[in-house]
Amino acid sequence: MENRGVLIGSIIFVFASFILMIAGLVYESYKAKQMRELALSIKTEAKAVEVAAAQDFSMYKTLVGDDGREMVQISEGPFVMGSRDNDSDPDEKPEHQVYLKAFFIDKKEVTQDEYDRFAKMTKRFKRKIEVFEDDPAKLLKPENPMIAVTWDDAEAYCKWAGKRLPTEAEWEKAARGEGKRRYPWGEEFAVGSANIDGNEDGFRYLGPPGSFESGRSPYGVYDMTGNVAEWVADFYDENYYRKAPYRDPKGPDQGEQRVIRGGSWRETKRNVRTSKRFQAKPWRHDITVGFRCAKDIEVDRASR
Repeated sequence: MENRGVLIGSIIFVFASFILMIAGLVYESYKAKQMRELALSIKTEAKAVEVAAAQDFSMYKTLVGDDGREMVQISEGPFVMGSRDNDSDPDEKPEHQVYLKAFFIDKKEVTQDEYDRFAKMTKRFKRKIEVFEDDPAKLLKPENPMIAVTWDDAEAYCKWAGKRLPTEAEWEKAARGEGKRRYPWGEEFAVGSANIDGNEDGFRYLGPPGSFESGRSPYGVYDMTGNVAEWVADFYDENYYRKAPYRDPKGPDQGEQRVIRGGSWRETKRNVRTSKRFQAKPWRHDITVGFRCAKDIEVDRASR
């Protein structure tokens, strides 16, 4: 009986050792897979940054607006608007073709300093930051993008500068190009290409427009992802894409909310995709929303 007990104990020991060995091999295999996936992710992000930074945008016509700000011409033609990705929101669907005439858009977001000049010249009331967990001075640097503006404030600045707010369709084409890029630089999010939530990009809060060379859109436009979200001209309708015209859509004729695009420094990478839509009452003004302007192409009458 004693020998039998020793034999059973030995069998149990060997079996337990075998199970532990298998478990160890499975864990090591899992760990190796995780490391390979991490390495691939880092390599993909690095490649995206390298490719984006190497682009040549000199082919795109530019002009300086009445406010002294550089603008980029977005060429006439079709592009893919919206998304059919599994993680996209219902109001981003259906993915559809849109044809736009050529237009200009600001290369960078309007800054605090630039808006201050407008406010002083027009005696326009400048709103204060109402809610912020830190020192507001960290946000209100002259080189930072303008924040705490309502839709009317943004529109007023653009009119003063001889411009207008971009339509939602114009904004999206300027951000993603003629294809359907998930981000301005490509399909995968690349750390160091946009100012979003967290400190990995080098900014805790706002950053000066134009800080991310590798984050430029196919037309060379900066910060179409993150930093500040941006007011556009359109009223918001969650079902608008189902009935929007093919040529130069301008949004619903009326509504209670306006569209905001681009996501901000407080958003995750999912919420700064080029197709992501936000909406807010036009009187909203907070520390995440700013704007940039657009301008129609002026036709030379002498050439008609």
